[in-house]
Amino acid sequence: MDGCFVRNSTAPLKKVLMCPPIYAYLKKNVSGDDGVEIDDELCIKEHDELVDAYRSNGVEVVLMTPDQKLHDQVFARDFGACIKEGYILGNFRMHDRKGETKSYQEKMDELGIPCVAKCSNGHFEGGDFWMLDDKTMAIGILERTDETGIDEIRGQVGRYGYEIIPVRSSEKCLHLDMCFNIVAEKLAVICSEVLPRDFLNILKDRNFKLIEVDRKYLLECHCNLQALGNEKVVSFKDNREVNSAIRSYGIEVIETHTSEMFKHGGGIHCMTFPLSRG
Repeated sequence: MDGCFVRNSTAPLKKVLMCPPIYAYLKKNVSGDDGVEIDDELCIKEHDELVDAYRSNGVEVVLMTPDQKLHDQVFARDFGACIKEGYILGNFRMHDRKGETKSYQEKMDELGIPCVAKCSNGHFEGGDFWMLDDKTMAIGILERTDETGIDEIRGQVGRYGYEIIPVRSSEKCLHLDMCFNIVAEKLAVICSEVLPRDFLNILKDRNFKLIEVDRKYLLECHCNLQALGNEKVVSFKDNREVNSAIRSYGIEVIETHTSEMFKHGGGIHCMTFPLSRG
């Protein structure tokens, strides 16, 4: 691959990187009883359905070879972020995810996508990353990304003319994509009550239309969708109110079954790493 990789969050999605949930599992709490049963075969079936949804809509899907030691590898989004010039390599906060970095870095080398920035001292995960437009990045500071990581990235991508807007939230969401998602040009699904006023004002100034999601639905991934561009978005079947609201703007909603995968703690956006969009 060469040339422009990912121009923004809503241009036509052409190619993505994903990882089948072969070795995903739910971590036990201290007592050894998590109270949740997961159907592994159903998770794999749901992931296959999501892959098929992409492919049937003209998106090329590259699949990782799962590593049995990397139980969160299915959430391909988080190892970094792709921009027009190449990719930003993140730095996981949680020790049990750090092994994913090398695995994904090797895959990006294989695909010929250059690393144009690297987070080493601070922390940065791709679920916190959004392009508001071709030159403006919004990066969440929730549970996994920190100011040091953002400063590192800013120092390296500034030469390309990018502006970075940090977005803070005290909400118990791992990443920004659990409470904010750009689903089409100037259209976002959002839980405004957990995001800062200054960020909401930025969206207003940029003429974003907002589809509100109640706070109680955040951990059920009601914001965690994937824009395909071309007035299409991938969502899940039980996200009825959001899907209906998106359709009211003339956007086609492609619905998949992902409720079992949600038990692992992430959604459609978390499982999808864009490689080419433009």
